[in-house]
Amino acid sequence: MRLLGKYVQFIDALTERVGWLSMLIAALTVFVGFYNVVARFVGRYIGVQLSSNMFIELQWYMFSLVFFLSFAYILKNGINVRVDFIYAKWSKRRKATLDFWGHLFFLLPFCVIGIWFTINPVLSSWGRLPNGGWGPWELSPDPSGLPRAPIKSMIIVAFSLLLLQTTAELIKLYAIMRGQEDLLEIRSADSDAPLRIE
Repeated sequence: MRLLGKYVQFIDALTERVGWLSMLIAALTVFVGFYNVVARFVGRYIGVQLSSNMFIELQWYMFSLVFFLSFAYILKNGINVRVDFIYAKWSKRRKATLDFWGHLFFLLPFCVIGIWFTINPVLSSWGRLPNGGWGPWELSPDPSGLPRAPIKSMIIVAFSLLLLQTTAELIKLYAIMRGQEDLLEIRSADSDAPLRIE
């Protein structure tokens, strides 16, 4: 169980870092959007083009990244929107039981299916041809636009991170169901104090 605890701690730490990156990208998205508005206004005023489709698409891509990189963070921290009148009154163990089976039968397969059905479109976007050869990347149809392949690849990254966090949540929920949360305690590298994974 200690090995599972280390796995959970590693995945939780990874998810927290990726979630922090998502928040940083959200702030940068606002900055890029602000630049687009100002550059277009000023450019029209002085008669010089200061923005382009590249900046508009960059804003779209960054907005997409905020969501892609937030999925696992939202799951870990339980900050998804819930409208529950019954669930909120349940005991911790009963909630864990419902969440465990929901994650196992719905969320886990959803992640696997999402990865499976995204692989071929992403490879095609990178230039994979039906005959197995490679061609050019998929590019934006707009002048000075960005390539599509990198952002499409982030769909697989998002599902993979969500899958990893789902497995970590399943371990935590199973420990709660069995009343064995203490078995997931692991010691910090620089301290003898145990770190409990909630």
